[in-house]
Amino acid sequence: MEWITGYFQNVMTNWDGVLLATGETLYMVIVSLFFASLLGIPLGVLLVITSPGYMVPIKWLNSILGTVVNIFRSVPYIVLILWVIPISRMLIGTSIGPTAALFSLILGSAPFLARLVETSIREVDKGVIEAAQSMGANNWQIIRKVLIPEALPAIISSITVTSVGLVGYSAFAGIIGAGGLGSMAYNLGYNSFQGDILLVTTILLVLIVQLFQSIGDWLSRLVDKR
Repeated sequence: MEWITGYFQNVMTNWDGVLLATGETLYMVIVSLFFASLLGIPLGVLLVITSPGYMVPIKWLNSILGTVVNIFRSVPYIVLILWVIPISRMLIGTSIGPTAALFSLILGSAPFLARLVETSIREVDKGVIEAAQSMGANNWQIIRKVLIPEALPAIISSITVTSVGLVGYSAFAGIIGAGGLGSMAYNLGYNSFQGDILLVTTILLVLIVQLFQSIGDWLSRLVDKR
C-alpha cells in the first residue's frame, strides 16, 4: 500500500482540487447538454420538415438552416473557442472559467446534435405520417404525437453521443482556462510532470463518459416500445 500512497502523493495533496475539477467538468457537460438539446432538437426537426418532399417544404429556409449547421460543424472546436471568447466577455465579463466555456460548448454541440436528430426523424416510417394525416392531424400534432415519439429512442441515443462528445470538448476548453479535469490534466499532470494527476484525471474522464453512456442507454431502452 505504501507504494500506492507514494505514487498518488500529488493526487492526495490536491484531492480537493480533483473534486472541484470533477464538479466543473460535470457542470460544463450537463448545462451545455441541456441548452444544446433545447437548440438542437427543434433545429433537427426543422431541417426535416422543411426539406423537399416533406411536410412543410420551404427550400430557402432549409438551405439557410443547413448552411448554418454545416458552418458550425466545420469549424474545429479549438478554433470555435477562440471565436467565442469576445461573446463570453461581452455577456458575463470574462472568458475564463466553466461558465464562460458554456457558450462555445453549446455552439459546438447543438449543430452536431441537430444533424443526429434529423437522421433519427428521417428514419420514422412515412406510412405512419400519412396515416396521421389521413386522420386529420395537423403538422404540429404530427410533430408532437408522431415524429418525436416514434424517434424518441434514437433522439435519446443522439443526446447520449453528444454528451460523450461534450466531455471531450470540456477537456479542450480546460486547456485554455475553462477549468475542469482537462485543465488539471494539462496544467498539473502534463506541464508539472505529475503523472498520478494525469492518470487519475484520465480515469475520471473515462468514468464520466461511461456514466453518461449508461444513463443514455437505459433511457433509450426505457422509452423504446417496439
